[in-house]
This record gives sequence, C-alpha cells and structure tokens, in this order.
Amino acid sequence: MILITGGAGFIGANFVREWFARGDEGAVVLDKLTYAGNMANLADVRQKPDLHFVHADICDRTAVQQVLAAQRPRAIVHFAAESHVDRSIHGPAQFLQTNFIGTFELLEAAREHWSSLPAGERDAFRFLHVSTDEVYGSLDEADPAFCETTPYAPNSPYAASKAGSDHLVRAWHHTYGLPTLITNCSNNYGPYQFPEKLIPLMILNAIEGKPLPVYGDGRNVRDWLYVTDHCAAIQRVLENGRIGQTYNIGGNCERRNIDVVRAICAALSAQRPKPGGYESQIQFVKDRPGHDRRYAIDAGKLASELGWRPSETFESALAKTVRWYLDHTDWVAGVRDGRYRKWIELNYGDGAPKPA
Repeated sequence: MILITGGAGFIGANFVREWFARGDEGAVVLDKLTYAGNMANLADVRQKPDLHFVHADICDRTAVQQVLAAQRPRAIVHFAAESHVDRSIHGPAQFLQTNFIGTFELLEAAREHWSSLPAGERDAFRFLHVSTDEVYGSLDEADPAFCETTPYAPNSPYAASKAGSDHLVRAWHHTYGLPTLITNCSNNYGPYQFPEKLIPLMILNAIEGKPLPVYGDGRNVRDWLYVTDHCAAIQRVLENGRIGQTYNIGGNCERRNIDVVRAICAALSAQRPKPGGYESQIQFVKDRPGHDRRYAIDAGKLASELGWRPSETFESALAKTVRWYLDHTDWVAGVRDGRYRKWIELNYGDGAPKPA
C-alpha cells in the first residue's frame, strides 16, 4: 500500500491509473478536491477494491496522521500542490499555504509515521516529493539544460513555493534521516489536464472557434513531457532511486510555445479537419509578469542510474492528447465551471484577446 497525495489531480490521477496498470499493490489517494482535482479523473479505477480515497487537505496534519495510522503505507508519493503560474500571480497566498505549509505538515506526519515503524519497514519506507523545473529559474537560448546541481532561482510565486517545499524535503532528510526522494519535471501534458494549461486550452479553444492566445512573442521555450512517461519515471525513482537524491525528469523535447500551438493546429487538422485550418485563430496577447524565457531538463542522471528514457515522441503523444480531448467532451464540460470561466476572463480579457 502506498499513499498518493493529490491523486485526483492531473498528474496524480494518471499516476494512480498507471500504478494499477503496472502492478497489483494497493493505493490510498488523499485529495482536497479543489477545482483541478475531481473524482471524474479517477472514474475508470474508482471501483478497484484496493484503491481507497480520503477527502482531506495535506495542511490538516491530524487528518494525514489518521490516514497513515490506519493504512500504514510503505511510501508516500506527494503530488498535492497548487500548480499554475498565472494563478499564483493573482493569488500567491494559497500557493504558499498548500505547497510550503502543506508539505511541512505532511513531512511532520510522515516523520512520525516512519519513526513508529518496525526496523525493516522503516528501512523500506520512502517519501517521494514531486516538484518542477521552474525552481531553477530561466535559461538563455545557449545555456545548458537544468541538471540536479543547478542553483535554484525561482521567478514566480508558484516556483518559489515549490522551491521552498523542495528545501523542506531535503532538510527533513538531512536533519531527521527521513528517506526522501525529489523529482523535478518539465512541462507535462496528456489526458485529464485541467484546461487552464497551454495544450488543453489551445485544443478546446481551437475546436470551439475561439482565439488561441499566445503570450508575448510566443518564443518562450519549454521541455515537454507526456504524463504517462512522467509517471513511469516516478515509479522507477520510487523503487530504485538513491535516498536523499534528486532526479530531473524531462521529455528531451524543447519547443517554442508558438510552435506547440501550431503543432496542435496541425494535429487537429489531421483529426478534425476544417476549411482553412486552425492557425488563423492564433492571437498574441500581452506577456505575463516574470515569464521565464526557457526551460530545459537534462535527465541524464535518471537515464544513467535508473535506465529511464521517455517512450513517446512529442508528435505521437500530442496526437494521443488531441484525440483524448476530442473523445471526452463530457469530462471537459464537467470541469469548466464558473470558477474556470472567471479565471479565463481574468487572464485573457473577455474571451476575445487582442493582438499585442
């Protein structure tokens, strides 16, 4: 049995699904069920007898302690986080509360649980903290990719909150001996991603005939990682990673934002053609504050130590992602509530962004 925090969110739900697809070990999902986490993300695995769901907040140490005492997991995989840069700019307090204070509360509950285990179980226990490449800041075009020893230089409230949580996890290992692992991943995409993020937002706006808003000049670069590849990497680190180590997870796939949007248009044209295609819907909008220019991940440590490499190319995974959103309109409708529409208006105006 393992405990998965944030297991009803985008990456967490995909991890739960992959966990059961790859083995027969049970899991407890603990999730607060905020706007981006909902039970619909787990619909196809919800009835498994060895999947247990707990509706709770990681900031509630008592609730976490009760789960740990009742279920006695051999590991904690910590996904739970506020995770969108734009939202952190408009409301940083919640990011600090969940990402920093929540991780602290979880670490303290985990330390108490770990200390109470018999020697053999204590030696086998792991606390795996899932983080982001954004803690490293921004790269210039010619800079080498982020590696595990790159100095932290977060540039947004979101990145700062995740950097702080990474430091807590490291400190709890070095101070208390808690057997921790940290992974820092590049931009994820794939099924069940909340449609505030670039790829699902562009897919859905395109098929609905809405503008495709691209920040600034569209030349910001991200390293794109398909979510199931990310999940496979996390499982590899959980089982074989060296205690106290950090492993960067990337897709070996740097793309400019404008090129990603054009690739989405091309994939849509192949699967749902329309006269004139979709690129005419692209509109450049005012850049967001503190927009990092480039992220890139060097995942060489993960490859050399643990033998992991992504199995998907950007083209193959993007085609799967487009197909998934075209085939799951009911899921999309279910998550686009009033809070989502308010967020779109806050970031992109009245739904009709104008060229910068």
